[in-house]
Amino acid sequence: MASESAIGIILRTRPLTETSLIVEWLTADFGRIATVAKGARRAKSPFLGKLDLFYEAAFSFSRSRAGDLHNLREVSPLEMHTGLRADIQNLQQASYGAALIHQVTETETPLPAVFDLYREYLDKLCAEKPSIQITFSFELKMLRELGLEPDWQESSLTAGSKKIVTLLLDRNLSAVKNLKMTSAQLEEIQRFLHGFMVFHLGRLPRGRDSLLKSHN
Repeated sequence: MASESAIGIILRTRPLTETSLIVEWLTADFGRIATVAKGARRAKSPFLGKLDLFYEAAFSFSRSRAGDLHNLREVSPLEMHTGLRADIQNLQQASYGAALIHQVTETETPLPAVFDLYREYLDKLCAEKPSIQITFSFELKMLRELGLEPDWQESSLTAGSKKIVTLLLDRNLSAVKNLKMTSAQLEEIQRFLHGFMVFHLGRLPRGRDSLLKSHN
């Protein structure tokens, strides 16, 4: 069977058997797809050291005829995002982003804008100290990509907070770290986003509250 190729970021991994691993990828062209890395848990596997959370890699796979779990053939890591491992809060932010993407996207649906956003998010987390502004900006941009951006003029946010969320949306992630928020604005935006996302998404990935509290 002919193989297909893509560049992807590893969102999740989990054991399938004693020797094999399921690897879930986020790609621009194929969206979120799952592959089986046969023998990846063996000591002499050709996949050894190539399949870890948040790695970006070029990979090839053969499509399954029976379902949506495809056969991983080759992997060439491009970026390991090692900076994430230097700070537990950055690692938590990366994990929250992956969980949010997993929750709100369908499998095998092209997601070029979401892929670019998550790649930028990981790159920024590797380069900077933890920042609540980056998390808020990521959430807001995800809502926009999902077609769920709030009507800010009709929202209950105060004028100052409305200005902040507009800047968080319109600036790239590299520009939001130094965006100043008062403690009242931080609390207001955090509370608004929590309620809005729970209403529209049904729930939020575990760990969001503790993640944001760690920045307070």
